[in-house]
Amino acid sequence: MTTTEKDRTVETVGTDAGPARITWFPATDATGTAGARFVLALGHGAGGGIEARDLRALAAALPAHGVTVALVEQPWRVAGKKLAPAPKTLDTGWRGVWPALAAAGPPVVAGGRSAGARVACRTAAELGARAVLALAFPLHPPGKPEKSREDELLGTGVPTLVVQGGNDPFGRPAEFSPGTPGTYGIAEVPYGDHGFAVPKKAGTTQEEALGTLTAAVTGWLSTDFRHTLPDTP
Repeated sequence: MTTTEKDRTVETVGTDAGPARITWFPATDATGTAGARFVLALGHGAGGGIEARDLRALAAALPAHGVTVALVEQPWRVAGKKLAPAPKTLDTGWRGVWPALAAAGPPVVAGGRSAGARVACRTAAELGARAVLALAFPLHPPGKPEKSREDELLGTGVPTLVVQGGNDPFGRPAEFSPGTPGTYGIAEVPYGDHGFAVPKKAGTTQEEALGTLTAAVTGWLSTDFRHTLPDTP
């Protein structure tokens, strides 16, 4: 089922984990003509949905830069459940929406925030994602840096960008090690927490923080991801 609302289209997609939902924000050029260089598919985290501020900021900013944004709601959210299922079930839901994402035509960049970022990393190679965008990647549980999940970032097999809040308790930017050529790059949103919220005393506004995030992603997409792969000619 597909419905259209102003600047977006909402599509329900059947998966082996249950019905999922895609909210499409189509790319437009300066004259308003539809067209896209990429589809950026973004999944939500385990504690919330597509209303997250970072997802909404990208959906608002990127269509003007020739990128269609697809916000993907996992079946558990569509069903109204409060707790996310196991990672394997999340991966199943993501795999189920991929044909609809790919059918749009342009290359698909897989992405998401928090748990959604992990799903995108784990499935990128098998699904044929062009690249991965990991927002607020949960590098480790808060206070437990020894339980690193960096292997998921290192195993994407495609260009990968991490955008991380400077004060994210699930992993601050300095805790990542993206220096190895051909692995992943990282962009910091100063003072941001796991949801990219910034405290009032930070000396920067919430709008400015989200502007930093969208600028980092826009720049990465406009350069075809090359600055995350320094060994690529």
